[in-house]
Amino acid sequence: MSGLEPFGARLRRAMDERGPLCVGIDPHASLLAEWGLNDDVAGLERFSRTVVEALADRVAVLKPQSAFFERFGSRGVAVLEKSVAEARAAGALVVMDAKRGDIGSTMAAYAESFLHKDAPLFSDALTVSPYLGYGSLSPAVALARESGAGLFVLALTSNPEGGEVQHAVRSDGRNVGATMLAHLSAENAGEEPLGSFGAVVGATLGDLSSYDLDINGPLLAPGIGAQGATPADLPRVFGTAVRNVVPNVSRGVLRHGPDAVTLRDAAGRFAEEIRHTMTSS
Repeated sequence: MSGLEPFGARLRRAMDERGPLCVGIDPHASLLAEWGLNDDVAGLERFSRTVVEALADRVAVLKPQSAFFERFGSRGVAVLEKSVAEARAAGALVVMDAKRGDIGSTMAAYAESFLHKDAPLFSDALTVSPYLGYGSLSPAVALARESGAGLFVLALTSNPEGGEVQHAVRSDGRNVGATMLAHLSAENAGEEPLGSFGAVVGATLGDLSSYDLDINGPLLAPGIGAQGATPADLPRVFGTAVRNVVPNVSRGVLRHGPDAVTLRDAAGRFAEEIRHTMTSS
């Protein structure tokens, strides 16, 4: 056992204390260029270090996108390992955005890579894909419970292509996205103050009142900022579940780099606007 409190409890406290904001660490080539950095390992390291040093002691969650590190091979993964460790040491919770999904021993190996307490990439939570069947996630669910970590399961994503799977209707009349939410609600039953098994639900999706989003777990909500959603949209999209939303902002904050002060100011503005919106709804 890791000795960690369950992820849901740690996340609830972090959002209450630091504000409900998740900032992505997305060092894609165009953003490196905007920062005046080369698209190489040195640029990757400078970018990641700057974001962690500027934000990890003040935002609730940082979410590195694993793919942007993996594209540089082992040296890029080494930068990711260091970023995760330093972010967690500074007090931020780290959600690894890797969207892993497989079956059996392979899913177990993915889980061990990110959710085992001794893994170099151990993170507080991991994004996962359930589209080999929700039951395929069982190894990740079990290891997350053991380590005090959490999962964010892709449920209702904002990309247009997602609808052909997530909106498909099952024989019981419920669509696939709603089925994933129901599975997560069962995982979180009885957990206080918040369950550790969350869903990814796009903030750009509009009225979701036909879905039961009250899963007693967190809802990771990408789409704030560059993708068009605003903090003011959150109560309309998420309804009574809005207090458990973890709004994700990436470019909306990161475009203010590489100056650490402007990064902090941008994150602070988003966090305050989101907090105000949630508490006044």
